[in-house]
Amino acid sequence: MNPDAVKSTLTNLAFGNVIAAAARNYQKELLSEEKAAQSSSINEEVDLDDLMDDPELEKLHADRIAAFKKEAEKREAWKKKGHGEFREVTEGDFLGEVTGSEKVICHFYHKEFYRCKIMDKHLKSLSTKHIDSKFIRLDAENAPFFVTKLAIKTLPCVILFRQGVAVDRLVGFQDLGAKDDFTTRALEVLLIKKGIIAEKKDVDEEDQEYDESKRRSVRSSAAADSDSE
Repeated sequence: MNPDAVKSTLTNLAFGNVIAAAARNYQKELLSEEKAAQSSSINEEVDLDDLMDDPELEKLHADRIAAFKKEAEKREAWKKKGHGEFREVTEGDFLGEVTGSEKVICHFYHKEFYRCKIMDKHLKSLSTKHIDSKFIRLDAENAPFFVTKLAIKTLPCVILFRQGVAVDRLVGFQDLGAKDDFTTRALEVLLIKKGIIAEKKDVDEEDQEYDESKRRSVRSSAAADSDSE
């Protein structure tokens, strides 16, 4: 046999053995990594199961449920007093309405005035969102006593009551840029600044805060568990 051919054959066999060995080693590494990942996943599941029984998380959940229940009870009480809608009241009902709730927003209007209709539109929109305040309106033509008593001279006039006492007012649109195309949000911000309504968080924001509280609790519990034997 040709010596060069023999040498070439041996070289090829050696190279093939090296490649085969490398392939086997790579396969072993893949299997090892897969087993490690499965083991890690099982450990994570066990850790999360342990955390589900964590008393801190249980208390957080219970506090959240209690807060929801308390808020629901408050909303029901407000609705019984006429909150959550923009209602028409009469002069005879006026005193009972403004003294029956802590915070009341009353629009003195004229049914023929265009700007009064604009104000009505925005107040109606806010009434369903800010249920902790009462939103009412009173026809100024049919309430001469209170128009005089409250010194109302320009319409629309929105008077803000707290504990039955008139504490502030919006006259026309002068605090809203003196223009007809102001937004509901602009009126909302103004009423928030005057303290008659409160800034409301969206449901998504409340849920995000709750989720973050749970995550902090989980992280805290996990850290405590990692230090224990």
